[in-house]
Amino acid sequence: MANHAPVGHEKIETSNFLMIVLVLLTVSVGGLVEIVPLFFQRSTTQPLENVQPYTPLQLAGRDIYIREGCVNCHSQMVRPFRSETLRYGSYSKAGEFVYDRPFLWGSKRTGPDLQRVGGKYSDEWHRIHLINPRDLVPESNMPAYAWLERATLDPSELAPKMRTLRRLGVPYSEEQIEKAGDEVRGRTELDAVVAYLQVLGTAVK
Repeated sequence: MANHAPVGHEKIETSNFLMIVLVLLTVSVGGLVEIVPLFFQRSTTQPLENVQPYTPLQLAGRDIYIREGCVNCHSQMVRPFRSETLRYGSYSKAGEFVYDRPFLWGSKRTGPDLQRVGGKYSDEWHRIHLINPRDLVPESNMPAYAWLERATLDPSELAPKMRTLRRLGVPYSEEQIEKAGDEVRGRTELDAVVAYLQVLGTAVK
């Protein structure tokens, strides 16, 4: 039986190059259709009424939170489902995260979601919990972070971070940037993490 030249979809399926080009084209068009409109939608680009940029201490705490891998076990995104809102509070809105670089969304929950933890516990509770979680939650498998209490912040790191964030759209003033080092001078990494945790989700409460 004579071989026939492939036609139609058979021509695409038998050509690696053509298949790769068409798959990339399809994914690119689909991505543009899904992503580009979000840049022009106010609810995803404008902060909620009470959302403010992080203070220098909160910003330092967020960086430590990321450095220590806290985000690997704690999501920061409450889904719009009744089971979620009953446990954690109001579902997350895009306008809460417009000043976050990077975003810390996710679905990994070895520990509870922390998007609404701000104000739920006292500063002292957080300090004890971070130094040794089992002092407050005996069954916890969270690591202890006792060294945070002994490590002091480097004031010189804050101004460059804030200037970079300003280039990305966070409305820090030059005065805020210049005073940032003084605001964190003598503070510990534990102070910073607690300050960050205490602001999470407070803009919508």
